[in-house]
Amino acid sequence: MKTILFTGGGSAGHVTGNLVLIPKCLQEGWSVHYIGSETGIEKQLVEAQKAVQYHSISTGKLRRYFSWKNVSDVLQVLRGILQAYFLIRKIKPDVVYSLGGFVSVPVVLGARMNKIRTIIHEPDVHMGLANRLCLPFADTVCTTFAETKRKLNSEKVIHVGPLIKESLKAGQRLRGIAACGFHEKQPVLLIMGGSQGAETINRIVREALPNLLSQFQIIHICGQGKVDYSVHYPGYKQYDFVGEELADLLAATDVVVSRAGSNAISELLALQKPMLLLPHTNGGARTGQLVNAQNFQAVGYADVLLQEQMTTQMFVERILALYKNRETYLAKMRKNKDEKAVDKVWALLKGAAHEHFDRG
Repeated sequence: MKTILFTGGGSAGHVTGNLVLIPKCLQEGWSVHYIGSETGIEKQLVEAQKAVQYHSISTGKLRRYFSWKNVSDVLQVLRGILQAYFLIRKIKPDVVYSLGGFVSVPVVLGARMNKIRTIIHEPDVHMGLANRLCLPFADTVCTTFAETKRKLNSEKVIHVGPLIKESLKAGQRLRGIAACGFHEKQPVLLIMGGSQGAETINRIVREALPNLLSQFQIIHICGQGKVDYSVHYPGYKQYDFVGEELADLLAATDVVVSRAGSNAISELLALQKPMLLLPHTNGGARTGQLVNAQNFQAVGYADVLLQEQMTTQMFVERILALYKNRETYLAKMRKNKDEKAVDKVWALLKGAAHEHFDRG
């Protein structure tokens, strides 16, 4: 039996791709382990996968600015490297697969110290700091965006495309409409403010409802604990979080407003949903969202509106323009080819695992 160790966390974007691959590994009879932080979102998401053995390690965040917390966090990272080293020595994986985030740094270093083949995946156009730190210690680097491969200019970098859950493509429009209590006579607008929700976006959405509801039925995913139960309008449905029903809601949707995390926008592209992107714009992964959004805008898949420049009136106007010009966006999206990233990564994982077996 082959054994694989996944890592990645800190945000849903550093976990989602792993959750796409884990069922494939289990289906093939592999033993699956995951190293994440003690309190991060990855722990919650991965522990829901009952067949996966989850291991927690200490982790920290390396900031690009001076902070006394950098001192304590460096110590946390060093502790995490030791924990990861001994965990990997115990688990004896055939291959390690990392999707980034700071929890991945100790794991990739621990894998290198144990001479385990490691594949890292960069989901954003702009490589994050954690993956840049891991780059010298990885055997293979997968990228979601072709532009990332061009920037890195290394023989160990392979462009594979986005890791998309096949289940998202099985959604049914009528079932999604029924779940929201909507009808088929008016288009559906889906607004997603990110897994943690964004107070500014939620506020502007609610201010814009009287104008938007004259044109759309609206699904609003507000973020955990961010539903406002005092807001009631016909044709307006709020969720704090959406799980398995997301496929049906997306099938029912005509246009989308979203943050610009790599996984989210890649899924919207695969489903051919014209999008207005509201990227985070400062620091770390937030800068990555801005570059992702600009990339999608440049190739004609999306429009971009910066949150700090957004007013309620501008928000409404850009959504109306998106819907009016939706066929232009759809024409660009139809030219995008399914890059079959899951198959490509699975081939890499099998190859690395077999090579480890042969060496062992």
